[in-house]
Amino acid sequence: MIEAINLSKTFAGKCVLDKLSFTVNQGEIMCLLGANGAGKSTTLNLFLNFLQPDSGQALIDGVDVNSRKSAINSKEKLVYLPEQVNLYQEFDAIDNLKYLASLSGLQVSIDQLHKALDETGLESNVRQQPLKSYSKGMRQKVGIAFAIIRQAKVLLLDEPTSGLDPSATLEFIRILEQLAKKGAAILMITHDFYCAHSLADKIGIMDKGRLLDLLDNKQLPLKALESTYHDLISGKDAIRQAS
Repeated sequence: MIEAINLSKTFAGKCVLDKLSFTVNQGEIMCLLGANGAGKSTTLNLFLNFLQPDSGQALIDGVDVNSRKSAINSKEKLVYLPEQVNLYQEFDAIDNLKYLASLSGLQVSIDQLHKALDETGLESNVRQQPLKSYSKGMRQKVGIAFAIIRQAKVLLLDEPTSGLDPSATLEFIRILEQLAKKGAAILMITHDFYCAHSLADKIGIMDKGRLLDLLDNKQLPLKALESTYHDLISGKDAIRQAS
């Protein structure tokens, strides 16, 4: 559903993405871990068609997002949730969702909007309060409710748990797990080891534009993930292999 094929990108002669390849299947969650400058945000921007690759392809459901003929079709299948959800602060949750739905050409009832918010766990007594009174976690729930309304096949998430308290992070993980069970393919970039370990089916470790390793997260202890990450970033794994 999400596929990177040898994606490469340079800025001012500096390579920020070097032949990146991976796939995220339907119902699967993949997290990209890496420090600032690893190439994670560039990867999302290529899938969103905000940037053009120097070479390679970014595919959504088999469609090249950088093809002029198919870019619109690929965007119809995805929802992007940035670190800070930019919704209308003076609107309440219902009005924001109604507006976003209208922009997408969707006709939805008030009952459908409330049902989507029910799935995110946003309490009913705050749904008609302006978003300027919401916490980050509450705003994230409105963004995910829109993904539910869109019946998005693909979710692209940029540091969605940054600034969330542990309880809100656990709730966010639960919501994403339910969306994956419904068949969504989810690609998330994060610095959060705990969230990646709790959520992902597979975890990609990136550094300086390269995918150093792609780990199967099934039965992988959190300490093993942390150790592998630090060894790869520090180059210890390469040293061990060379010796």
